[in-house]
Amino acid sequence: MQRLLSPLKRLLQMQRVLQDTSLPAAQLLPAAHQRFSTISAAPVARTDTWPKDVGILALEVYFPAQYVDQTDLEKYNKVEAGKYTVGLGQTQMGFCSVQEDINSLCLTVVQRLMERTKVPWDAVGRLEVGTETIIDKSKAVKTVLMELFQDSGNTDIEGIDTTNACYGGTASLFNAANWMESSSWDGRYAMVVCGDIAVYASGSARPTGGAGAVAMLVGPEAPLALERGLRGTHMENVYDFYKPDLASEYPMVDGKLSVQCYFRALDRCYAFYRQKIQNQWKQAGTERPFTLEDFQYMIFHTPFCKLVQKSLGRLMFNDFLSASSDTQSSHYKGLEAFRGLKLEDTYTNRDVESAFQKASLDMFNKKTKASLYLSTHNGNMYTSSLYGCLASLLSQHSAQELAGSRIGAFSYGSGMAASLFSLRVSQDASPGSPLQKLVSSVSDLPNRLASRKRASAEEFTEVMDQREHFYRKMNFSPPGDTNSLFPGTWYLERVDEMYRRKYARRPL
Repeated sequence: MQRLLSPLKRLLQMQRVLQDTSLPAAQLLPAAHQRFSTISAAPVARTDTWPKDVGILALEVYFPAQYVDQTDLEKYNKVEAGKYTVGLGQTQMGFCSVQEDINSLCLTVVQRLMERTKVPWDAVGRLEVGTETIIDKSKAVKTVLMELFQDSGNTDIEGIDTTNACYGGTASLFNAANWMESSSWDGRYAMVVCGDIAVYASGSARPTGGAGAVAMLVGPEAPLALERGLRGTHMENVYDFYKPDLASEYPMVDGKLSVQCYFRALDRCYAFYRQKIQNQWKQAGTERPFTLEDFQYMIFHTPFCKLVQKSLGRLMFNDFLSASSDTQSSHYKGLEAFRGLKLEDTYTNRDVESAFQKASLDMFNKKTKASLYLSTHNGNMYTSSLYGCLASLLSQHSAQELAGSRIGAFSYGSGMAASLFSLRVSQDASPGSPLQKLVSSVSDLPNRLASRKRASAEEFTEVMDQREHFYRKMNFSPPGDTNSLFPGTWYLERVDEMYRRKYARRPL
């Protein structure tokens, strides 16, 4: 296997530092920082204070090198024109051949992040994977990723896989921040990896698939800081989307119920978030209601893009119902007919949906539309969907436009688990700042998407049939040409007679 080599000298230096008990653990991070080329220097965190501005320092996005156009799928499936492109808001859908699985996706995105940031492999102290693409009921994706750290000698890395539908990436991010703000933190970085291959049986749900992975480097003094204490979470037991058949990649889906659950979770999470931030404001001497206007940007987990536009309208409806009569009349003109409605009675109310989607259109264009670039062109990435939206938002705005803003983020996983939280963007957008470097690192996202190969609907269907055929098989080498992959992509080379998987990397 091709790996990024870390010199033995660096390993021995790190081991000597770790053995020096006179040095506070939190001071290890700045020393390592001095060797990085794209990550800014972090402050020394005192043992009696919180690390400052823990959040996302860097991120990397991976998606497959081929896609199918939704207009081609509309013709192939003999449905009316616009059913997928307008009804779902999707234009293209990325997909993986048998050569790629969840392990290879995560290997690729982690190695790309580490190579680009030049972070030493021994500077990572926690790595957690969020995924619902399960190919082994026991062995975690995290254990496969440890192969990348082998040459550095770094085996002291906490974290493991976290699973609940599309929520695992957010749970992993929260766990990384919690670790860094706890007595367990040893001063090193955390890495969060989220990825999935979203495939459906032939039928109406298949065009809502996709594939991809996101890796995030988490640390203090981050340009995207998680706002402490501002998480609204809602969880309950429901069967809207689940995967009980371990012999199949395909889920059981109740589409209408899933959309209702998504809206219900959004309502509850938003209510909890508003309550918490208003309590913080009150303690600081400010008493006023929090509204959608207080998010400069708002991103969502995106099963399909049309749902996101409806969701922003839903948040406006929440604000409308909680506003005073005078505010309803002055700020929400033409919507007075919806006074007195209850949130729980409106999940299937088309009049409410249409009215508030229309009323929030300008807000959607300003706060959310840019975040849908990757989802529109690649489809649903499950756990990495929300963070693909974050990368899209960064790629479509300058550091100056983003500086000082608050980004609201809604994460949803069926079954269900959901959270609404916020990221505070740093004020410093100067050349060479961490924010400017972060924005610059994803600026090539549109060009990368444009460089993919367009496959026909027939070719896409053939690949889906191949995935069905080889699923849970052993003693085979996947068909396909590795030259069709992006340079630097890890791929499945073979599954042996004991189901052990061997991976290789296409040269850069």
